[in-house]
Amino acid sequence: MKLGIHAYAWCSQWSNAVLDILDKAKQEGLDFLEIPLMKLEDFDPKAVLKRKNEVGIDVVTSNVILAAEHDITSTDPACRARGIEYLKRCVDATAAVEADSFSGVIYSQYCKATNVPTEDDWKWSAEALRAVGEYAAQYSITLGLEPVTRYESNLINTCEEALRLLDMVGLDNVKVHPDTYHMNVEEKSFYDATKMLKGRICHYHMCECDRGIPGTGHVDWDGIFRALKEIGYNGRIGMEGFSDITDNMSTWVWRKLAPSGDVFLREGIKFLRQMIKKYEL
Repeated sequence: MKLGIHAYAWCSQWSNAVLDILDKAKQEGLDFLEIPLMKLEDFDPKAVLKRKNEVGIDVVTSNVILAAEHDITSTDPACRARGIEYLKRCVDATAAVEADSFSGVIYSQYCKATNVPTEDDWKWSAEALRAVGEYAAQYSITLGLEPVTRYESNLINTCEEALRLLDMVGLDNVKVHPDTYHMNVEEKSFYDATKMLKGRICHYHMCECDRGIPGTGHVDWDGIFRALKEIGYNGRIGMEGFSDITDNMSTWVWRKLAPSGDVFLREGIKFLRQMIKKYEL
């Protein structure tokens, strides 16, 4: 398995001012750093590529969310077209740092005030993701669809729903990016949800029920790792948690969840390494 962490453990926004996070992750013996593309205009691929090569660590990109003007499930064809082009720009940024995957809530507008999704919503999302997936394939990049809570999306809340959309897209390089924080709300069983994703996981977010330090809450870690063992998953697992209260509303953090990013990293990584050893992964 490849073990990593999300940059949000130390920052609320990515920019060149926090490039040293790559060094921190490497110093802790991690295999990769997950870098958010929340503000694509602040992402400097040349600086990231230079620093990651100097440090000797892999990166992936994530936390791509679609705003209203980029909603690929909009009833407006022009808006759906803008969404496709925006996601292709995210692919370009990912390719520019020589990463092989990017993921997030890339299948519909984030926090969309709407009703039960229609068949058109599913169809438009699949059509757009197929276009972006085909574009990403030329760079050998995998797209990851991250199921999130009902409060953040009306389209994909569960792994089963993500698989439905994957089947509609029909591309091998479009997969699922499960996240235990969201699964804690929406899934009946961590074990069953993980088991159904055999061969279709691009990256697994290891988050505690409150986004604090893994192993300190009530997430069924044994069920998750037992399922990962049974399906033969040996890809990326990464912690995503937020140690600081910030004004970045997209992190949804209003209280301190860990004493610091460093404590979050060391205690969380220690726990996950114990689970990896326990299940011989």
